[in-house]
Amino acid sequence: MTISDSRPEIRTWPSEDGVARRLLDSSAQLSYDPLTEVDWETPLDTDFHGASPEWSTLYGTAYWDEMTDAQRKALTRQEAASVASTGIWFEMILQQMVLRDIYTKDPLSDTFQWALTEIADECRHSIMFARGAKKLGAPAYRPRRIAVELGRLFKTVAFGEAAYAAILVAEEVLDVMQRDWMRDERVVPFVRTINNIHVVEESRHMKFARDETRKHLARAGLVRRHIHSLLIAVSSYVIVVSMVNRKVYANAGLDQERAIREAKANEQHKSMMRSSCAGLMAFLTSVGLLTKPALFFYKRANLI
Repeated sequence: MTISDSRPEIRTWPSEDGVARRLLDSSAQLSYDPLTEVDWETPLDTDFHGASPEWSTLYGTAYWDEMTDAQRKALTRQEAASVASTGIWFEMILQQMVLRDIYTKDPLSDTFQWALTEIADECRHSIMFARGAKKLGAPAYRPRRIAVELGRLFKTVAFGEAAYAAILVAEEVLDVMQRDWMRDERVVPFVRTINNIHVVEESRHMKFARDETRKHLARAGLVRRHIHSLLIAVSSYVIVVSMVNRKVYANAGLDQERAIREAKANEQHKSMMRSSCAGLMAFLTSVGLLTKPALFFYKRANLI
């Protein structure tokens, strides 16, 4: 007599999301712990910049030409710290939007597990940025109150493609400048390491954001698409204008009012921002999110 196997059959399902599965595999193979990867112990060497000088808001202005080398380096350190602080602010918004999006999704799915992996990455990044800004000798730069409140509103109402495309905008702008900084030997080594970690790990986040944006738009009608294109553009404008806090100039020992005037009129920096967003604008165009009303805000932010 043959005794049958009474164990229950274990069923397996194919992954419903190949992108999420590949991102999980990539994360398992290549991720970093900033607490051990970044040199936090070596004192700050003020002979280095905090960012590539060409990315400074004053580079190419008459004021920049008058500044000493030490002042230029002090300014780029404060600007890099401000960008990091803005990154923390937006990553906190990002985490809440992603958590809300997956709240009722299947926890066994690759998409759900990748989303939690991304949130874990963002938590580490925020701690890394905070420690980096502190080591650069900067205060906790915060966006203006109106930007904070708009961010509070956005994270509450944004969903679907509005949430993921806004995430993509913020990460794409940072990605291009940080790729320059991480390769630049004029930049202080620990900042180069921070940028390298962020670029590697955020490349996966951007791929997921693009994929989710496309998937959500496939279910979006014309009215929703137009409303969300404008919402994404407004949020992009708020993020970009918040990146460099106006207080960085005084903290670098400069005349704040003059520095603000020259930074606002700096065509060289505007050109850098536009060139960094060429790929992003091509993507938004390809998915139908670059509408005429949205263009107004992208132009105001010098992203196009």
